[in-house]
Amino acid sequence: MSRKVKLRLYVTGSAPNSIAALANLKAVRAALDEHELEVVDVLQRPERAVADDLLVTPTLLKVAPRPTCRIVGNLRDTHQVLTSLGIVQGAA
Repeated sequence: MSRKVKLRLYVTGSAPNSIAALANLKAVRAALDEHELEVVDVLQRPERAVADDLLVTPTLLKVAPRPTCRIVGNLRDTHQVLTSLGIVQGAA
């Protein structure tokens, strides 16, 4: 039985790495059975970044299920992102 994965992606407007992270996140989402994604632009909602102790964008947070995790960067390495999220096992 799969549990819903809740993700939050912090981006900075149309910065190149933020655009890349959004595009690369499509492959990650395709590997998830059930998920919810919230995208937060820190230029529009800086208080959200402060609330999550965010220092760098883009940053992907796995909010649920626990344990939570934080992945910084453009999410280019889909396998590494899925491993960090606990979706797949480490070695390919």
